[in-house]
Amino acid sequence: MPADEAGARVFAGVVATNAGLGVTWLHSYVSEDKQTMICLYEAPDPAAIREAAELNGLPVDLIVQVSGLDPYFYR
Repeated sequence: MPADEAGARVFAGVVATNAGLGVTWLHSYVSEDKQTMICLYEAPDPAAIREAAELNGLPVDLIVQVSGLDPYFYR
């Protein structure tokens, strides 16, 4: 995605579509070869993530529910 106004419009559209389903895109990681992407979302359930991805024209191969672990929580 280009880092310009056109890219910003695309991302704004994704964020707006997601918001309508209660899905928040936190951030994504892209592999060096740009063949793999891991995206972190907060959502009410996996179905909402799949629906948001479909509406945004994005592929979803796997959804894994995780819990947060903060290393600064422990003393």
